[in-house]
Amino acid sequence: MISGMNITALRPRFIGYLEPVADLFVRLKITPNQISLLSLAAGILCAYLFFQREFLLGALALFLSAVFDLIDGSVARKTGAHTNFGAVFDWIVDKYVDALALLGIGLSGITIISQFVAVSPVADFGVVTLAIIGSLMNTFIKPVVYAEIGYKEKVEGKIDDPLEGVGFFGRPETFLVLIIGGITGFIWAAVIIIAVCTNLSALQRITYLYKTLS
Repeated sequence: MISGMNITALRPRFIGYLEPVADLFVRLKITPNQISLLSLAAGILCAYLFFQREFLLGALALFLSAVFDLIDGSVARKTGAHTNFGAVFDWIVDKYVDALALLGIGLSGITIISQFVAVSPVADFGVVTLAIIGSLMNTFIKPVVYAEIGYKEKVEGKIDDPLEGVGFFGRPETFLVLIIGGITGFIWAAVIIIAVCTNLSALQRITYLYKTLS
């Protein structure tokens, strides 16, 4: 099994740093589903800011969305509010945020590869499209495995399965690259990295499943 190849393993540490924020939300009686909605709102704001080419502000909004996504599980654990709907809703919000953030970049009209190669600007949106497909498919593989094979064990509201450590480039890496790209002004490079690495990571997961399930 290929494991320990992505930064998902560091998730508990990041959540530990955010425990005071989670405690604040508990005191304010904000529910995990409401926090997921805040994550979605921050993701929509990120997409709009990216669309307006405000990449630094967009990166900050995306970071805020990631923080909300990390603490909703902590709040659910602290309040005993784990529900099946909450787990599903969290997945749905995550995918909307992933797609919208990249779509905002694509609709902004920035040059990605056309600044280096004499190609149509349509090719730039094609790279964004590959990034969106790779980002979604890379994580969509997991619920497909859950549905077809039937992983049901849950740890703190999350399904615990062997795919957690498989794939070198997941959602955390995508967020990290986008945030760094927005802060540094190299958002075009971030999109290229995501387009390549998410699809390669999805292929890595498919290869792993083929070897283990065949």
